[in-house]
Amino acid sequence: MAKKSMVEREKKRQQLVMKYSKKRLTLKAQMKQASFLEEKLTIQRQLQKLPRNSNPVRLHNRCLITGRPKGFFRDFGLSRHVLREMAHEGFLPGITKSSW
Repeated sequence: MAKKSMVEREKKRQQLVMKYSKKRLTLKAQMKQASFLEEKLTIQRQLQKLPRNSNPVRLHNRCLITGRPKGFFRDFGLSRHVLREMAHEGFLPGITKSSW
């Protein structure tokens, strides 16, 4: 189980990303349309004034159950440990243990 503080930090980042996503997109669109260097610099300053954690690049995928940051499967939203346990118990339809 991951530290609760790390999980909560990720939730906070997710909320900031959602809050500032529209503003960030409009500023980036303005940046592409700007033709003068001075305009681009002012828009860049506005982007830099946004909170650092509102950037989607800073998000990290975590397991929904344990909060583990590594060994994450995007298709299920689970870490490899939890995925294996749930597959063995039959909670994930269509997933079977391979044998040959």
